[in-house]
Amino acid sequence: MAGEINIKNGVDWITVILYLSLVVVGYLNIYAAVFNPEDPIAFFSLQHNAGRQLLFLCLSSIIVVLILFVDYKVYDSFAYIFYGFMILVLLATIFLGSDIKGSRSWIKLGAFSLQPAEFSKTVTALALAKFLSSQTVNLKKFKDLWKAAAIILVPPIIIILQKETGSALTFAIFMVVLYREGLPSIFPALFLGFVTILVLSLFYSKWYIMGGLILLGVLFWFLVFSKRDRSRQNLYNLLGLYLLFSTFTLGLDFFLTKVLQPHQQRRIEALVNPDADPLGAGWNVNQSKLAIGSGGFIGKGYLQGTQTKFDFVPEQSTDFIFCTVGEEWGFIGAFVLIALYLGLFARIIHLAEQQRDKFARIYGYCVASIMFFHLLVNIGMTIGLMPVIGIPLPFVSYGGSSLWSFTILLFIFLKLDAHRSFKV
Repeated sequence: MAGEINIKNGVDWITVILYLSLVVVGYLNIYAAVFNPEDPIAFFSLQHNAGRQLLFLCLSSIIVVLILFVDYKVYDSFAYIFYGFMILVLLATIFLGSDIKGSRSWIKLGAFSLQPAEFSKTVTALALAKFLSSQTVNLKKFKDLWKAAAIILVPPIIIILQKETGSALTFAIFMVVLYREGLPSIFPALFLGFVTILVLSLFYSKWYIMGGLILLGVLFWFLVFSKRDRSRQNLYNLLGLYLLFSTFTLGLDFFLTKVLQPHQQRRIEALVNPDADPLGAGWNVNQSKLAIGSGGFIGKGYLQGTQTKFDFVPEQSTDFIFCTVGEEWGFIGAFVLIALYLGLFARIIHLAEQQRDKFARIYGYCVASIMFFHLLVNIGMTIGLMPVIGIPLPFVSYGGSSLWSFTILLFIFLKLDAHRSFKV
């Protein structure tokens, strides 16, 4: 039970301070995003997102207390039960969820809405840590690898059925955790190959890509393989890789043109050519870059951002909250914010490596990986390096589901870490 240790001395307060710093930065910038100088609203009013975010923060503090005072063994012992329950919730959301902006991923709870997909990352991390921490699991064995892959893939498949592609993509980052726990290097290499083809598919025809794969295979055969290595088996291996990547290329072309929703296709087109539709699909990104660039080195000052104040950037307090940071706090503010995140990630990884319990270590890497992916993609889409897929900035973007899910994700790890000295 929680009484086994002194919570005050057991919890890593450096991580807590970094968490609180990000939460405060988020709240201040959410208020800046909704602030109207001609009609100022009280700092704590529930009539705007900042006031509601404060309410979410208060509820988060209750969640933190509950997590810290629940027996830490619960998270390991009930990991599969949490996972199974979340799968049922995700399935139910397809039929019972509210249709918001073309996505059926939200459940209405009175005046508020919850997005189960956000919480599914935490339970997937718990289930994956539970599975990989077993003494009999070896990721070099095909059956164990497929079991781990199934744990990771089931939630995003259901989330895609909810038409919430952005949240589903987050689960790809679990590849990092698998690699840390012994996944053969061929799989990350293949994953990078798929990602490379994905990027190239945005700019070139599938036939150019398939032709390039043939050329690459020929060059690899004659320039990389020595005469001794040019065996029939290696030839078959190269042909197998070509068939694999070619099939992926053709399937990707079908996915991009037939499966994605029209608004998602327009977002990808805006990434490739932002000037093709500057008043439509390219509006968000163009205005986002303009807002960030206008901040210069030191920014325009708190509550002084013109792009922010006049709603030039849609979703200013949620997906594009980084624009407010860049415009009002400039390069210095953006640098400090990113430094806080990197400090948090470094601290989580450091604590994960100190764990004597394998479950806690794996879960810690899941926490750091998920948050890093969100940071990378969110900032990438605000500066035009990645498509706009609706991924929030951890602890900073407005939203109860986002804030609560990341808080739960982080503080479960801090609870596990607090009991580190008592594990064998």
